Amino acid sequence: MITLTAETFDEQVLRSDKPVLVDFWAEWCPPCRMIAPILEEIASEYGDRLTVAKINADDHPEIARRYGILGFPTLNLYRNGEVVQQIRGAKPKRMLLADLSEHI
Repeated sequence: MITLTAETFDEQVLRSDKPVLVDFWAEWCPPCRMIAPILEEIASEYGDRLTVAKINADDHPEIARRYGILGFPTLNLYRNGEVVQQIRGAKPKRMLLADLSEHI
């Protein structure tokens, strides 16, 4: 899983040639900690078709503001530089995969 910053976001997400699932998270967020290992699994299992990345919204609030992120965790799926899906809150792996199935 890739760790993003404000400086790397555009290059690694918006200019990526494959879909990118970005986890907007915060240190103080218990559901964020719950979903982190699930996202690691998805990254290792689907890495050939999907990039999984995370960005600490407290450290990079300008990126969170740009995409209207109001709660954590929020997962945005980007394809060709555009948000094609947004998932709010922690979910079990099977539900996340079901939500993402049309994109991966």
